[in-house]
Amino acid sequence: MPIRLSSLISSADDLLALEVEELAGILLVHLNSYGDGGGNSVAQWGKINQHNFFNELDHLPEYPGRQPEVNLALMEAWSWLQGESLLVPSPAGWFHLSRRAKQLKSREDLAAYRKVSLLPKGQLHPLISTRVYPAFLRGEYDTAVFQAFREIEVGVRRAGGFADDLVGTKLMRDAFRPESKNPTAPPGPLTDLALPVSEQDGMSNLFAGAISLYKNPQSHRNVPTVAIDAAEVIVFASHLLRIIDRLTPAAIS
Repeated sequence: MPIRLSSLISSADDLLALEVEELAGILLVHLNSYGDGGGNSVAQWGKINQHNFFNELDHLPEYPGRQPEVNLALMEAWSWLQGESLLVPSPAGWFHLSRRAKQLKSREDLAAYRKVSLLPKGQLHPLISTRVYPAFLRGEYDTAVFQAFREIEVGVRRAGGFADDLVGTKLMRDAFRPESKNPTAPPGPLTDLALPVSEQDGMSNLFAGAISLYKNPQSHRNVPTVAIDAAEVIVFASHLLRIIDRLTPAAIS
């Protein structure tokens, strides 16, 4: 027997107060509980009939007096699952749970999945997607941020031809030193000379500030330990790496 929705969340008010993503987690746990065996008009051999699913809720309401509005909310959650490719349509109104969906058997599983989806791997710089993404998947957000900005430091050192002992903000200031009338202070090897001097200075500040704030998260107070914050910072690091790629001298790249 499938797990009843009302056993997962007993109050219609509580159910209707959920965000669509949260309700989708409840619905997915329920749908997963039908299993892959033979079944009835709702579930047969691993497939769920959408029409029959909601028709049964109308005839055997789990939330008497509130079922119509509950069903509307469940339809929104169903659409969300479709949009995430967790419910895949089959002919004649049937749906099957995707391979990923079958792994999401609890609200906690869906919450973990949603955190992963915050960081779109295909849009990240290759160094981030291969060396940083795994730590993010494990929930090691401070480590992932540290690794991302370590890649920036390594990338700047390599692109600028600097010694290994030059690190941190000093490395960034030397690499992105703006143009100057002082002949003893030539522009840095990664300075974009096509930009006005004020913007060259901004680029220097951007990289120096980023390294200062995020390179060693264990020693700073503003360490991103929440998935969405860490994802935003890692995407920022990916953007900085693409800037480094663009400014890397051809002989080094």
